Amino acid sequence: MPVQPLPLGFVFRSRAKDEKASTDKTPVVLSKQPRDPQAPKGRPTPKRSEAQSQRRSVAKTPTNRKEAAKRQREDRRQALERQRQALASGDERYLPARDKGPVRKFARNWVDSRFNVAEFFLPLAVVILVLSVVRVPAIQSIALLLWLVVIVLIVVDAAISGFRLKKRLKERFPDENTRGAVAYALMRSLQMRRLRLPKPQVKRGERP
Repeated sequence: MPVQPLPLGFVFRSRAKDEKASTDKTPVVLSKQPRDPQAPKGRPTPKRSEAQSQRRSVAKTPTNRKEAAKRQREDRRQALERQRQALASGDERYLPARDKGPVRKFARNWVDSRFNVAEFFLPLAVVILVLSVVRVPAIQSIALLLWLVVIVLIVVDAAISGFRLKKRLKERFPDENTRGAVAYALMRSLQMRRLRLPKPQVKRGERP
């Protein structure tokens, strides 16, 4: 029995169906958007300003010992400059540790608001020294007597000032530690007013 040949349309149609079926079975791969390399894993992308500040901080980080030493010297110089300006202006943020705090500020203002015998010690010492150099026994005796008078006045004035300041500190700061504030104020009273640091912030006679 003779075999009948298949029609050409059937062959091409079957091949087209097979290719289409294989194409439909091919898995579809969804494309992902590229992740920002600067964003940490599991965290949102940082803002541009934050990223720039991070890059600047990384760029300023010293990479060797020489750069680190240079950075320390620069930081120390800037700190000293801020401290110098604070001593002139009274800015509490950059004052040395011994001058910081409301207790020390009150002690300074209390001393600066009054006359102190001790602040005139240097001018009086120069006068007494000049008198003691003169080779006249009477003048030298006067110079010696002046020395004794000045020392006694300084001691008495310091004792009275310390007692009064201690009382004022207890009234003004009953719950704060005022230890060392009286000695701090007395040491300040030994200096001439124009040479005191931090600079006086109150006038004479003004209530602190």
